[in-house]
Amino acid sequence: MNVPAKRRAGGVLGWLSRLLFGTYALSLLFLLLSAAALLALLLPSLHWRRSSTRWLARVWLTLAGLRLRVDGLEHLPEGSCVLVANHSSYLDGVVMKAGLPPRFSFVIKREAAGTPVLGFLLRRIGSEFVDRHSAGGRQRGARRVMQRAEQGHSLVFFPEGTFDSVVGLKRFHIGAFVAAARGGMPLVPAVIHGTRRSMPSGAIVPMPGAIRIEILPPIRGDGREPDELRDTARAEMLARLGEPDLAELAAGPSRAR
Repeated sequence: MNVPAKRRAGGVLGWLSRLLFGTYALSLLFLLLSAAALLALLLPSLHWRRSSTRWLARVWLTLAGLRLRVDGLEHLPEGSCVLVANHSSYLDGVVMKAGLPPRFSFVIKREAAGTPVLGFLLRRIGSEFVDRHSAGGRQRGARRVMQRAEQGHSLVFFPEGTFDSVVGLKRFHIGAFVAAARGGMPLVPAVIHGTRRSMPSGAIVPMPGAIRIEILPPIRGDGREPDELRDTARAEMLARLGEPDLAELAAGPSRAR
């Protein structure tokens, strides 16, 4: 067999192996998601529902060949806090659910609430949904999040709000930092490594690989302005992430003028 033919055969085999693995990973995800939703329906305690979902998320990551490591768990305060993390893949939510203690509530965009099975599960494990498309929706969402913070819940935000194929850290929305400042709660920056490589924007299946959550030391939230908390956390995350600052690049031309 000549070299071009070998390359074509290798390409076909590689495509076929990715297709088979993707079918396996997605089928397993649907199965475990359905199991998590059923347990969320049956279990009476919020802590039990969150714990079972966390365990199933860990099972899926392991069986899908996604090796998760969490560094810095000792930095999480014993009481309530606000945790912020970068967002670069659909894997991020599963990874954070698997890696963090069950006491955390996730703050998620409103569109996820309407997703079959997943939306039900997210509601049953105490997620908060925010509407980013209207001023009234943002205000109502902010009030609910603040109530959660005042009740002592620990909150997880992806302050970029979304992700796409552009590599780098986007501008942060202010909501997480307002919650930390007004609630007087520590702000905990965290950096997710490896999810963009395993499942980049546009991919429909993950590829096996190493994923790491790096939890950084908390920043005191009381007595500090939200803007200050945002800028401090963002600088620390950029230093560990190793990706471009997209907010600074976007502001470059305007600064030049």
